[in-house]
Amino acid sequence: MAQRLAPVDLTAALAQLPDARLASAGQLQIRLQLPTFPAAVELIDRVGATAQELDHHPDIDLRWRTVTFTLSTHSVGGVTQLDIDLAHRIVQHGAALSARPLPPPDRVEIAVDAADPESIRPFWRVGLGYVEKVNAEGERELHHPDGAGATVWFQRMDPPRPGRGRLHLDVYVPADVAKRRVSDTIAAGGRLVSDEHAPSWWVLADAEGNELCICI
Repeated sequence: MAQRLAPVDLTAALAQLPDARLASAGQLQIRLQLPTFPAAVELIDRVGATAQELDHHPDIDLRWRTVTFTLSTHSVGGVTQLDIDLAHRIVQHGAALSARPLPPPDRVEIAVDAADPESIRPFWRVGLGYVEKVNAEGERELHHPDGAGATVWFQRMDPPRPGRGRLHLDVYVPADVAKRRVSDTIAAGGRLVSDEHAPSWWVLADAEGNELCICI
């Protein structure tokens, strides 16, 4: 059976796949724009034939000329060599049809600040109808079973603080967009809470103190 790639091996594999990006936990994503709608359909047909050949199938989303492929090995809950092999074939098919790689769409996650994440995660899992997955860093997250909706993850507070206001949103953007997004968000009425971890992420807040992290 295929084995989930260790983080160091996944990083090395992605270095050879500049058109692929990590999406949510345990997924790769390739987003290609084709010259025409028929070319986009042709790409899907070619990838479909390759997927049958490899007996490994991606999730496919078609929006006019843009095709997004999401790859994961569901039996192990993450990325395996099967996904890397298929990703290379997808990129090759795209190049043959003059596809243009696109940056990944912004990804939004919901972070729950908690004194004891383990004790509250089951509540959120059942209440949302989500499933639990382990990300590349070994942390447990909650995901919609069909891949829809935002990922929910849990952050241990240090020091703990009671009361409301312990949820915040994380938005992941390309590295070349992040600084502009931060400045535009501040101009729209926000304030900078912390840039201690920049350029990995910035913590912002609205006028009432609700927090948003802009991450890359």
